[in-house]
This record gives sequence, structure tokens and C-alpha cells, in this order.
Amino acid sequence: MLGLPLALFCYLPAAYFCYGALVLDPGYPGDRMRDDARLLAGISVGLCFAGLLLTAVPVFHRTLGRWWYAAPFLLATVAFVRWQTV
Repeated sequence: MLGLPLALFCYLPAAYFCYGALVLDPGYPGDRMRDDARLLAGISVGLCFAGLLLTAVPVFHRTLGRWWYAAPFLLATVAFVRWQTV
């Protein structure tokens, strides 16, 4: 039961923002879409970090399995790579 709000309010928006950062394709170096993609990737990393911190709280840690750490870590890794390479 604790995983549903965590997934709905942290990981689902993080996945949405990560997808948005991946879809934006700046055409030239001065394009403003580059800043937008970086912002979306940064928001995604922040939401994943918040979700990981919530997962580490003892109440969540006892009830949720280890796989709850894998999804936000992979999502944050993809968003961070996009943030640095855009």
C-alpha cells in the first residue's frame, strides 16, 4: 500500500519529465530547447532522489523490497546522462 503513493507522486512524474527531456531535440547550440531539456532532466533527477530518500525511511524500508531502489536509480541515471550530454 505504501508503494502506490510513492510511485504515483514521485516515480511517475519523474518518468514523465525524463521522457520529455529525451524527446526534446535542440537544433543548434544556441537553441532554448537545450535549457528546457536540462531543466526537465534536473527535475527528474530531483524527483528520483526524493523518492529514494522516502524509500530509505524505516517505514517504507521494512515494507518495500529492494527493487524499489532499482527503478528510480536507473531513471535518474538516464536523466543525469541526458542532462550532461544535451
